[in-house]
Formats: sequence, C-alpha cells, structure tokens
Amino acid sequence: MKSIVLTGGGTAGHVMPHIAILEKLKNHFDQIAYIGSIGGMEKSIITKHKEIEYHEISASKLNRSHFFKNLLLPFKLAKSVNQAKKLLKKIKPDIVFSKGGYVALPVVLAAKSLKIPVVSHESDLSVGLANKLAKNCSKAICTTFEKTAKDIGKKGVWTGSPIVESYCETIKKDKPILLVTGGSLGAKAINQVVFDCASELSKNFYVIHQVGKNNLNKNINISDYKQIEFTNNMEQLIKSSSVIISRAGSNTIFELAYHHKPMILIPLPKGASRGDQIENAKYFAQNNYCKLIYQEELNTKTLINAVNEVYLSKDSYINQLKNAKIPNGTDKIIEILLKNI
Repeated sequence: MKSIVLTGGGTAGHVMPHIAILEKLKNHFDQIAYIGSIGGMEKSIITKHKEIEYHEISASKLNRSHFFKNLLLPFKLAKSVNQAKKLLKKIKPDIVFSKGGYVALPVVLAAKSLKIPVVSHESDLSVGLANKLAKNCSKAICTTFEKTAKDIGKKGVWTGSPIVESYCETIKKDKPILLVTGGSLGAKAINQVVFDCASELSKNFYVIHQVGKNNLNKNINISDYKQIEFTNNMEQLIKSSSVIISRAGSNTIFELAYHHKPMILIPLPKGASRGDQIENAKYFAQNNYCKLIYQEELNTKTLINAVNEVYLSKDSYINQLKNAKIPNGTDKIIEILLKNI
C-alpha cells in the first residue's frame, strides 16, 4: 500500500498542480494526504476532493515589507515543523511532493528529519524562497521552465507544468471570445480598466470577464459582456477563447501556451510580489508567446490596442506556440515521484 503526502499553499499556484496530477496519482498511491495551513485557501480547494485527507498545521509567511515582523519566524517555523513531524509519523508516507510556498517548508523539513524522500516542483522562472530552502531536502526539483532546471543543477529536472486534459465542448458565439482573468481572486487593477472599456471591447468580441469573488460590477449592463466571479470550467473557457487577458502566474500561462492561445499578460507588479510574474511574462514576450503590458502602463487605450493587435496577429502567436511544443508535465512528474520512493 503506497502513500503520498502533498503540500503547498499560500496561492492557488501552489495548490492547483496537485489537482492536475490527482487522477494519475490515484493509479499509483492507495492513500493521498495533504498537509496545508490552518484555514488556508488551499483547504477550500483540496477538501472538494474526497479522496484526499486534509491535515492542518500552523504556518507563517515571510513579511517582505516589515522586517521586524519576521523576528519570531524561526520560533514559529520550529513549531510548524514539530506539527508536521507528528502528522508524517501518523500518515507514514512513502514520499512527499511539495509545490512550494511558505506552507510547504515545515513539511519538507520534517520529512527530511524523518528520512522521508521529498520531490519538489518549481513553477516560476526563478526559484522561490521556500524551494531554495528546501533544495537540500529534496531528491529532485521538477521545473516548469527548462532554464530553471539547468540553473538548479543536478537536482533540477525539466518536467513542464502539470495540465489537466479532458474533453469539453467549446462555447459558440457570433463573435470571437475574449477571456479576461485575474486568477481565482481576480485582479482589481485589470478589472477596473476592463470595466471602463467593456463597451468598446464588446463591439468586436464577446467578453467573458472573471472578476473574482465579490468583485462584480452591477452597474454595467452591456450585451456581449458577461461577468463571472469564479468558474470551475476554466478549461472550457480557455479552449473557447480567441484572445486571453491574464496575470502571469506560471501555471495559468503555461496552460494557455499548451492550448496555443494568443495572450496578453499583465504581471503582478514587483511591489505586490517578489517579481516572479514579471520574469515569467518577460520570458514569454521575448519568445513571442504573448503581448506584455506592465501594470504601470495599463489603461483603456493600451489594453484596447493590445487586444486588437493580438487578435490581428493571432495566427502568428498560435504558430509560435505550436512550434514551442510546450509539454504537459503530469506523466514526467509521476515518473520522478515513483523513481524516488
């Protein structure tokens, strides 16, 4: 009876790849458990899947803005590691698969101390802090970007991003579909600009705007413009769209690239992150996979011009993405996991 513990959290990007490989994990593991944070957003995602046992530990995030708030972090981390140890002793997994983030670090450290093998996955072009700290604890670090695996060295394995593949009917409209998404929580800066030019965009496109929870603008009533808070059918929307406006989280943009979708990327600015989305988007723009707009340059004019430009050049973007041969990392990740048990 094989058992695996999954861990990661803080953002959906540290959780959703676990869901992408879940069906194939079930072919090889009889028990699948998840260790996440108490009340973390990962809990709401994971507990929808009854085949996964969810366990909680306390977890603390590095505060990049206020140094003095980090002084207690070593003590909080030690507490979290002890909690993770108790859970791992109880679960007795054959391996731990970490997607990084501050939630994963204590689990990885606990696994190392108990001599439980760990495989990690890094989605972004540059390695995040948790995965940097977990490198010595990991048997292998799978990566979405080929360059990242080379930078990591011997432990780096280029697998690509795990992507869910399933059959779904595409949505048919009289106009090409423009999908706008800022992630599961939405993106207020993008939302506001799209609200302001929704009427103009809907002249040539059927606009589907995923605004995020509690972000609906009820003052807008425009035909061929639809707002949604969240959807469980993102794959269907992606496959149905001709152009997509998105943030630049690695999991999302590689899914768009895998499906050869012309895209406009508006990365989260550095002040609101460690700059990983900017790096991801620059890489895509340099390879002609996308049109890049920095948030500081985002307004109705730049967005409308970008949408029209990308749509007119859609065949070029599609061909470039087809030639890139973006891999689905699911099978390779499963292979690496089984190899390191």
